[in-house]
Amino acid sequence: MQPQLFGYWETTVSNIGVGTRYQYVLHGKLKRPDPASRFQPEGVHGPSEVVDPLAFTWTDQQWKGLPFTDYIIYELHPGTYTKTGTFDDIIPSLSYLRNDVGITAIELMPIAQFPGARNWGYDGTYLFAPHNTYGGPQALHRLIDACHATGLAVVLDVVYNHLGPEGNYWGDFGPLFTDHYRTPWGSAINYDGPHSDAVRNTIIDNAVYWIRDYHIDALRLDAIHSIFDFSAKHILQELTEAVHTEAARTGRSAYVIAESDLNDSQIITPTSKGGYGLDGQWNDDFHHAIHSLVTGEQQGYYCDFGSLDHVATAFKKYFVLSGQYSHHRHRKHGNSAAHLPATSFVVYAQNHDQIGNRAHGDRLSTLVPHSAQQVIMAAVLLSPFIPMLFMGEEYGEQAPFQYFIDHGDPSLIEAVRKGRMAEFKKFGWNKVPDPYDVKTFEASRLAPAAEHHHLNHCMATWVQQLIALRKQQPSLGPGIKGHQLRVWVNSSKTVLTIFRKNPNTEAMLLILGFNDQPTTLRLRQPKGQWTLLLDNGTPEYGDQNIASLSLAPRTVNLGSSKQILSLPAFPSWVYQQA
Repeated sequence: MQPQLFGYWETTVSNIGVGTRYQYVLHGKLKRPDPASRFQPEGVHGPSEVVDPLAFTWTDQQWKGLPFTDYIIYELHPGTYTKTGTFDDIIPSLSYLRNDVGITAIELMPIAQFPGARNWGYDGTYLFAPHNTYGGPQALHRLIDACHATGLAVVLDVVYNHLGPEGNYWGDFGPLFTDHYRTPWGSAINYDGPHSDAVRNTIIDNAVYWIRDYHIDALRLDAIHSIFDFSAKHILQELTEAVHTEAARTGRSAYVIAESDLNDSQIITPTSKGGYGLDGQWNDDFHHAIHSLVTGEQQGYYCDFGSLDHVATAFKKYFVLSGQYSHHRHRKHGNSAAHLPATSFVVYAQNHDQIGNRAHGDRLSTLVPHSAQQVIMAAVLLSPFIPMLFMGEEYGEQAPFQYFIDHGDPSLIEAVRKGRMAEFKKFGWNKVPDPYDVKTFEASRLAPAAEHHHLNHCMATWVQQLIALRKQQPSLGPGIKGHQLRVWVNSSKTVLTIFRKNPNTEAMLLILGFNDQPTTLRLRQPKGQWTLLLDNGTPEYGDQNIASLSLAPRTVNLGSSKQILSLPAFPSWVYQQA
């Protein structure tokens, strides 16, 4: 290979066809896979394979993407979503997700080649290579093409804050990493140090690659609070602009969504107003507020939450912590995002982190009553934000989602075990399933449909109805420009009343009870006559013996005299203004 400008090396090799396996030889002795490999059929330590990016015949020429405001996201782990854990095996469920549940976008947890056969994906080391045991490049093409044929957008979780430790040979090729910063997972990526131009180009090329070669509709950037860059133009802004440019070139839409622990509105503020211009971000505050309220948990970061007032703040101002003191962090945290549209935020009651980073990976379905889950689902799916479900949540899956690995280095396996134990001590959890044990992985698979019980079917019906209402009633959908939202908390801090109205549409009223015992609610506002649209107390949504005793009034008149409503435990009532 011959040296080129800026540290690149180049050569041309003839008679190399698709399927050829190859390695680089560095300094005449080190045999290494291609760090920009498109496929690693033998895993992270084996040779790379030549892939023809034009070999797949796409059928999605008419697909232009969906408006981000139409996204209803379903996060899934490709390895545990189906029995075989492959891209191809996801395809038969797409019609169910789109037509039965009402999902409009699936989000794949990271698929870049990681060590072994089982992993969450955040230990990936080959950013351009779809994982071999999931089916590799061709299978990923088939899945995305099938998604678009079904009307589903595809969000891909990508990791640009670190690389996994095993099979990570990037440092042999160039200055990808820096010791100037550290992440919780090891060396930070070099975005602003000497020779960082080529590093930035590589990461931006990767983002564009998924949009161009795989027709991905949106990228979810993992933990951007561990992306450190003091350049005049932040890598997040530059990457987002490149993604938008590629999408415009192809006549499709493409979005960039951040996961951030910063509560910093600059990330999603338009560049014209001094921000980075990302299209959206996950809002952990919304999750923490609801989870802490319904479970009573106060350990770890939940110590900053726990009141219904926090949930109300999340609806009204998005960030609960927007400059206030955080007891968890022992300092002030965040800034205001109230000037941004609600559709800048993705909200959820569960996701891979908030389930899998519990000691036993337990879901809300095992922590709170069925009716409480229904209230939580209504809060998420009828919010003005972009809602997201975690796989199985639509029917109240009870199988855990635990942390699992398949590293080949015994010392690394032991380090992960110890690291998990140390992390969980902060939450008071002392016993953790072995992440290397294949049983931990197998326990995290979704239960077969044949094993679903009565309340699973009730929850599925409830979620389908909530999503249908979100689509049918504009004032229950995304909070577009001119959207009106008012929130009231009752005196006992147990019932949330939400008024929602989009321009030129019927106003809607949500009564969401987080009360675990029957109570009364005195209402004076909002004035007018309201007609019942949905009540989780009806028999089709739950236990018929209980439901028949807790039906909501079909009409409510609010005016000068206070209306007193009798509420069962955990009611979820939706009214339309008559």
